[in-house]
Formats: sequence, C-alpha cells, structure tokens
Amino acid sequence: MAEAADFQGTSASPARRWLRRAGALLAGAPLLTGLLQLPAAGPAQADSSGTVSVSLDSLSPSAPTDGDTVTVSGTVTNNGKRAVTEAHVGLRVGPQLTSRSEIDSVARHSDEPQSGTGTEVGDKYEEKFDKLAPGVAEHFTISVPVDKLDLGDDGVYEFDVTLSGQTSAQAWDQVLGIQRTFLPWQPSDADAKTKTSFLWPLISTAHLTAKTGAGELQTPEFLDDDLAKELAPGGRLAQMVDLGKDLDVTWVIDPDLLASVDAMAAGNYRLQAADGTSTPGPRAHQAAAQQWLAALQKAVAGKEVVALPFADPDLASLAHNGTSVTGSLSHLKDATDVAAITVKTVLHVTPSTDFAWPVNGAVDPSIMKVATSAGADRVIARSDSLQETGGLPYTPSAARPVGGGTTAVVADARLSTAFEGDLTKAGSATLAVQRFLAQSLALNAQTDKQRSIVVAPQRMPTARQAQAMAAALKVLQGGTWSQSQDLSAAAKDKPDPGATTRIPPRSAYPSSLRRQELPRAAFDQIARTQDKLDNFRVILSDQSRVVTPFGRAINREMSTSWRGRRGEAVGYRDGVEAWMDDLSKQVKLIDKSETKLSGRSATIPVTVQNNLVQPVGHLVLRLTSTMPTRLKIHGKAYAEQPVEVSGGHSQSVKFTTSANANGRVTVLAQLYTEDGRPYGDAVSFDVKVTEVTPTVMLVIGGGVLLLVLAGFRMYTQRKRAAARQADDDGPGTAGEDAGRPGNPEGPGDRLPEESDSTSGADDPEQPSDPAPDTAPENADPSGTGERVDR
Repeated sequence: MAEAADFQGTSASPARRWLRRAGALLAGAPLLTGLLQLPAAGPAQADSSGTVSVSLDSLSPSAPTDGDTVTVSGTVTNNGKRAVTEAHVGLRVGPQLTSRSEIDSVARHSDEPQSGTGTEVGDKYEEKFDKLAPGVAEHFTISVPVDKLDLGDDGVYEFDVTLSGQTSAQAWDQVLGIQRTFLPWQPSDADAKTKTSFLWPLISTAHLTAKTGAGELQTPEFLDDDLAKELAPGGRLAQMVDLGKDLDVTWVIDPDLLASVDAMAAGNYRLQAADGTSTPGPRAHQAAAQQWLAALQKAVAGKEVVALPFADPDLASLAHNGTSVTGSLSHLKDATDVAAITVKTVLHVTPSTDFAWPVNGAVDPSIMKVATSAGADRVIARSDSLQETGGLPYTPSAARPVGGGTTAVVADARLSTAFEGDLTKAGSATLAVQRFLAQSLALNAQTDKQRSIVVAPQRMPTARQAQAMAAALKVLQGGTWSQSQDLSAAAKDKPDPGATTRIPPRSAYPSSLRRQELPRAAFDQIARTQDKLDNFRVILSDQSRVVTPFGRAINREMSTSWRGRRGEAVGYRDGVEAWMDDLSKQVKLIDKSETKLSGRSATIPVTVQNNLVQPVGHLVLRLTSTMPTRLKIHGKAYAEQPVEVSGGHSQSVKFTTSANANGRVTVLAQLYTEDGRPYGDAVSFDVKVTEVTPTVMLVIGGGVLLLVLAGFRMYTQRKRAAARQADDDGPGTAGEDAGRPGNPEGPGDRLPEESDSTSGADDPEQPSDPAPDTAPENADPSGTGERVDR
C-alpha cells in the first residue's frame, strides 16, 4: 500500500518513510555483502587454481576391458606458498569424446583446473593426505575396478586425476590440481579393425669420414665415438633393436648406419682427433657393434625392411637448392643403388627400395619429382602436408595415387607426432601413450569401413620416446580395434575415392623446415669435391680404394641428419674436400732449380713422385718451352711422355732439348690425365743456355784440320820411304846398308818433317768448358720409378 501511495503521488508521514528505508537497507544487506565479497573471491580462486601439480606416472591397463582393475600412480606437488589441508587424490570420468579434435582440445588444457570435470568415482577410490607442505611431493596409487567407472558405449573417455583440498585463504574443498588424460574403452572386438602400419626407423647421424688407412683393410676413421654410445646396452640404438624385436613393425633403415656399425665391428677402426691425427678405437666397442648387428639380424628376420637411399639424403634440400647444380641428382641415384647391396650384405635380407621419405612427410611438386627420380614410386607423406580438402568426415586410407605411377603413402599426422617432445619424465610418456591410443580408437570409430593407416614417427627417436612408442604399440597389437600391417601392403590397398590427391604447392612448404635445409653452397661444394674425385680416380690402378670411401662420404654430405646442425655440416664437407686435396697432392712433380745447358743439345730430367701406396698411371707429362725459337723440346715447342709410377716411388722422365741461341728460357712442366685435364700444380724452372761461339768453333775446327793433314803427310812419307828401301836393297846387302853410318832412314833416327809434324801430339790438353748439368745421355724413359726416401 505504501508503494501504491507513492506511485499515486500521495504523501506519507516522515516516520513511515524512515521505517520503509530502514527495512530496505536490512533486506539488501546480505546481497550487498555478497557483492562486496565477489572481487576478493575472484583473485583468491585464481591464486589457488593450479597450485598443486599432478603427475600421472602410470596407468594400467592403458585400454581396459571388462573385469579389469585400473591402477593409476603418480605424484602430487604443492607449488603454492600455503600448505594444503584436507587433501585427497581422486579419479573422475569425464564425458565421452566423440571426435579427434575434442581429444586435441583436452590435451591442450590437460593441467588446467576448470568446472565440468565430472564427479569423483567414490570415497573408496581415493588417497588422502592430512597436509601438503609447500614444495613437497607426495606419491599416490589408486586402483579401481573398471565397472565402478560407469563407462557407457564404446569410445574414448576423458579420465582425470585431481587433487582437492583447502588452504588457509580458502577454507573449503576445491580442486587445486588436475591431470587430464584419456581412457580408451573397447571391451569387445570392433566390427571393422583399422589396419595400422607402424614405421620403426633405424637412422643415425653421419659417423664415418672419407679417410681410410693405407693398409690392405683400409682401416676406417670415425668422426667421434658417439656411435659406440648408441650401440652400448641402454643406448638409443640398442633400445630400438631390443624393443622392436617384439613388435609388428616395418623396419626403415639407413644403410649408412649398417655400414658404419659393420666397420666398427670389423675392428681396428680409428677416431679422429682435434689436431688432425687419429687414435685407435677401443676394442670393447668392437664387441658391442658385433652384438648389436647379431641382435638386429634376428629382429628383422621375417619382417619387412625398407632401405632408404644411403645416408638418408635430404630430398627437400635437393629439390629446392640442389637440382640447379650439375650432378646433384646423380648422387641420389648412386645412394639408391648401393642401399640394397649394403642391407643385404650386412643383414642377409632383401629390402624394399621403392619408398622415399621426405622430412616430416612434407611434400610439394619439386620434392615429389626428386623423390621419384632415383626409382622410388612410393613417397611417404603426412596428412598435415597433404591435407584433406573434400570435407570427409573420417580419416581416409593412406594410399593416394598422385599421377605418373606414383603413390603418396600419407601417414596420419596426429599419430605420427604423438611421441615427439621431452618424454624423459614418466608422466609425459604416460600421457603420450594414452593420447596415441585415444586417437587410434577415435579414428577407428569414425566409420564402419576398414581403412589402412600409416604411422611415421620422428626419424631418430630418443630411448625414452622409443619406450613410449613400444608401450603404445603393444597395447594396440593386443587390442580390439587395430591389426598390424606392413607398409608395402598399406601402399597397395585400395585408395579412398574421396581422399585428396592434389600435391600442395611449393609455397605451402613449412618455412620452419625450409630454414633447416642445406643451402645451394653445400651442393656447389659437393660438386667441386666430386670433380676433384673424378680427376683423381683416372690415374689410379685400384680406383675402389678411393672411389668407395669418398663416394659414400659425399652421400653423407647430403644427409637429412644435418638439419639443425649447419656448423657441423660445413665442417664435415670441408674435411672431405681437404682430404681429397691431400690425396691428390701425393702424386706431384718435384720442384726443379735452374738448369744449365751447354752445347746445342742435352737431356733434361723431370721427376714425378708418387707417395700413394698404389701405382699410378694414365698420366702424361708435358714439358713446354716458353721461347721455342731459343729452346725446343724434342724439336717442338712442347713434348709429352706417358708416366707410370709405382706406389711409394719416384720416376725421372727425360726430355731431349736443342738450343739455337744463348740466354735464359723458362720451361713449364705439367701433368695431365689422358683425357687432357691438368693434374696437380705445374712446375716452372729456368734453363740457362750457354751455346758455343763461332770463333771458338773455328779454332777447334782448324786444330782438327791440322791434325788430319799431319797424319796424312806422315802416311805418304812413310809409304815413299818404304818404296825406295825396296828399290835400293839387293840380295844380301840390305843388312849392310841398314847399318851404314849416315844413312838418312836408319833405325832410331827421326825425320825433321816427322818430328815437326807430330810434335803437337805431346802437347798438354787444352782445358775444356765445365761439364754441363744436362750432359747428353740416353733419352729413353726410365722404369716405373725408384723408391721414395721418406
């Protein structure tokens, strides 16, 4: 009535108005109090939310069935500044997740407390703590029969582990920490099981250098001893083999890893030192390598083995930066050809070599073209690269015909990336396993049609990542919604007609991956090293000693493993090229000092030295005169002679020269291969010609003429004297006349003419010019060489 009176404009007494106002104030006091408390309650709740971290270290079984008991264990840690009282760890079953994207959303907010997490399973299935002190971690273990979880239809359920309690600032029970995960629920066999192909990669970084020892076995040299650490018990590669042997997987192997381990297992390997020297590898590592190879041979027996091209070349780098460099694609073909031989030799199995695997399965038209250029007709892509554009409500099968007889085998991105990141903590590994299983079951539930799915994890999983992968695979293989299948079978399965087959454009290639690619300069250096190898190999009697280690080292220079390690990649390429230069210089011309040439012709020797252990040949030594009008080589401006030198020897090659005038002439000596390419550095030296002058020649010629005339005169005089002697002597008187005093032709007497004409014979010899440095000698080529003194 009062409100009506006021509304109608009637007046009330002051006392009655005061009573109405007082009543209104008293009635609104509780509401005002609540409003005043709201601003303070908000920050208090924010401060307490998430103050306790919950780690779910294990969940067993990961995919329960009827009659199972689910056991969870982990730790709770108070990260706040106030103690938590009345605390307990409880289990909550959230709503069923009906799509793969819902699973992604829960995983992104797995540790954020929020409403709607469901109610706790019950007081019987919790663990209580009187007090959680700040910074203190407490362990918990809870077991609950699966029938107490009230799971409904088959599918994936959110499964939460919460820590509830009170703080001094908020004295009421609340969720202070949570860890969300997933509980796959498929108690009976699914109507159509997903066929799952899981790749099990055995890939490592580059370990071998291009250097080998000089002995018959060519002792290999390793960059470091990191490979031995991976092979040792507990090491990454040891774990991969030990875990993989019990799994239905497709082994994807880099043949370079097998070649490196095989080299270590053979013994007598060496380790590169920082100062350029090398030290023997530990003998114990040889045994570890042998054991690993033996275990791998047993593990792959009867399993599918896919061999990547040797050293796992970076297909994207080659496609984007290498195809413009001549010869780059030939290295990919060579790496593919040697892959099958290596795997068969070491593992005694015949691998498949028709798969190519770009980094992270990211493809574009240029990558597809390069990937198939070496003979592979199946390219392992990934669904976050070859994305669906047709609006399919389910994940299609992996095989996609993309034209030209090529099949893109599209791995599922969610499953393939499930085990990336740091899984060193047990909680992280458990969450990864549960998320993988949840995605696999959700994928299977999308349709009642059977599909083929491929999982292509990271190339080099850590030991902990491999353990998580193996744990998930064991559950999948023993589960009710999936069955194992080889990669080749998945590639041959009938493609889904609604699946996309359009390769994304080059502009869609991820920039994060492009930044890690090998640059154009890397392929230029590779081409330069290959050119030097081609020039060197033609002179060798046993090319395999050099071509094989350098060919494999060049393959390693293109390896995918250099991504994210640009400095190490540059160092490796520089080391290979430097060793190539050093070997080439072992066959060289010996420097020659100035040579003096006296006379019109002489022989000049040039020495070729071979410090290699094997003979060299197919070389030609060319000697060129820079002034052929003054000095000719074999009568021409230059002359060539073939060269063959035994290992560890030197050979002198002799050239005949002729001089036409005095003076200094520069001569160039250069080795060439038989195809006309210069080999090594040229050697230049001066030849000083001291030709005999015409005056000296006249004097010498005159003296020779006088000697000839004197000899002729003596001959004629003696002939006439003998004739007269025969005419004057009669029978019986010769002896008397001969002994008569004063007879001009009596014995013991000397004719003046004779005495004068022959007196020069007793004169002392005239001094000649000094003996020349290059006296005339046999110009025939010498043998294959004399041993080099070292």
